[in-house]
Amino acid sequence: MSEASGFEFKTHKNGSVVIKHNGKKATVLRGERAQKFLRRIETRDPQEVMARMTGNYKR
Repeated sequence: MSEASGFEFKTHKNGSVVIKHNGKKATVLRGERAQKFLRRIETRDPQEVMARMTGNYKR
């Protein structure tokens, strides 16, 4: 798989996570999905995790 890049995220007070790709909103994660994302980026490459969560990756 090619390296994912250009992703960034922001966590909001309500627990939601907004993921952007190249400055444009790609997805909003809420609830358990947001918590799962935050746990995953602690142990994995954040760029790859964000690519997978947004569906913006090659298999």
